[in-house]
Amino acid sequence: MRQGAGGGTRLAAVTALCTAVLCGVLPVPGQPAAAADGRADPPPAYRTAEDAERTEGTASGTGAPELKARHHYTDAIGAGETLYYRVRLDEESNAHLSAVAALPPAGGTAYGDGIEVTLRSADGARCDGMRGTAGPGGFGLPVAATASRLVRPNASCQEAGEYLFTVERTGDAASGPGDWPLEISFLAEPGVTGGATQAPGGAEWSTEPPAASGDAGGLPRKVRGGTGFNDAAATGTGVWRDRLEPGETLFYRIPVDWGQRLRVTADVSGTELTGGGAPHLGSGVLLRLHNTARTPVHEQGAAFDGQPKRLGFSTAPAAFGHRFSGTAKVGEMRFAGWYHLSVALTPEAAGHMEGGVDLTLRLAVEGEPQPGPAYDGDAAAAGFAVSDEDRERAAEGRATAPEQAGGEKDGETDGDGALRTVGIAGIGAGTVLLLGLAVWTLAARRRTAGPAAAATTTAGPAVTTASGGIPHLPAPGRRPEHPLPGGPGPESTPPERHGGGYGQPPRH
Repeated sequence: MRQGAGGGTRLAAVTALCTAVLCGVLPVPGQPAAAADGRADPPPAYRTAEDAERTEGTASGTGAPELKARHHYTDAIGAGETLYYRVRLDEESNAHLSAVAALPPAGGTAYGDGIEVTLRSADGARCDGMRGTAGPGGFGLPVAATASRLVRPNASCQEAGEYLFTVERTGDAASGPGDWPLEISFLAEPGVTGGATQAPGGAEWSTEPPAASGDAGGLPRKVRGGTGFNDAAATGTGVWRDRLEPGETLFYRIPVDWGQRLRVTADVSGTELTGGGAPHLGSGVLLRLHNTARTPVHEQGAAFDGQPKRLGFSTAPAAFGHRFSGTAKVGEMRFAGWYHLSVALTPEAAGHMEGGVDLTLRLAVEGEPQPGPAYDGDAAAAGFAVSDEDRERAAEGRATAPEQAGGEKDGETDGDGALRTVGIAGIGAGTVLLLGLAVWTLAARRRTAGPAAAATTTAGPAVTTASGGIPHLPAPGRRPEHPLPGGPGPESTPPERHGGGYGQPPRH
């Protein structure tokens, strides 16, 4: 009787599970869950590089950890802190060191909150530096800043040897007293032996916003932006559509070769406002572009008032010689490689609307690739080149980041997401029903087999293994083909090498 009661209890539990899935009580894998109070979950946090290594910057140059070229590192910085790191530079390579501060995506930051990075020689001479901030509205997150050592005649910081790279947290500590996760990257651009190293002559290009008539045409294709530089969705010339929620910053990457320029138009749909009145949130929508070394190139904002908005810009052509230009928007178009576009919506919009807004990106990479500099090394391995495979990925909207390799393609056009959701729900419900049937059958066999059979059968987890081929249920809200990176452990202790977000699971 006890065994039979146990089988009945398990059958009742499985029946309840089946009912929950069929009735939509449990979340469907891949679908964002709602909080207990009915509000949407906070935006997912910045996702670090798959191969990022943990390091700990010091309060001075003494004992500072060394950063290796072509490596990614993670650290954390507190309010008012300045962290020191050591780098070794030769006399031939251009060095680009960047820091990305993963400020809280839910808001609470101010315009001046951010980081300032500096590169100094051993004798204290300042080689380069930059300050990155959350920008107008304080929600342009994450924040990136870059310091470079460029090899050129009659300039400082040309000697081979040890240099200090510092990251200082700026802004009002009261707006974010907790530690900010950092990602630090060291890109070594090979030296050049000749080739096209001069800036292109003439002024046949402009960085003004593209005219509406010049927008990229074609049917929109679906894409899902990433949380940052590492999981940005690959895109290219064409029209792409996405969904932008309050507080989100979505990232996309576009390959731009030597001699090519980028035209960008971002259309944000209008929305029905709630609560009465028309809000006017200055710079409520933010469009940004970063180059291969994560240096800001362009930034444009627009107010959020529930009306449709259009933002856009055109870049200078990518040219090695532009790095010596005194104009920022020109000087940062200094590389061939992946450029990163981000679109953000202020978290304050959540108080005036339900759900998100539609985002349409019209992208155009213009011009035929031109010969670039003759690098004394592998420019592609260093991240400063565009390959045929890169162009194919961008044209097809295929994932570029390693952590996306096994999942759904970013640019899939096989129908609306609702259809895929129904399919996932159907598969999940079918799996649960099959499991319930198997458990019911097993319970019936146990009731007929008697105590002898019970002695050779283990209850509990063995139900899914001893019955031969009964599938395991995936964890709610998570697809089996998208394991959460970083492994088990508390969120406050990131693993030594990981590609996961800080504090939130990655979005899919």
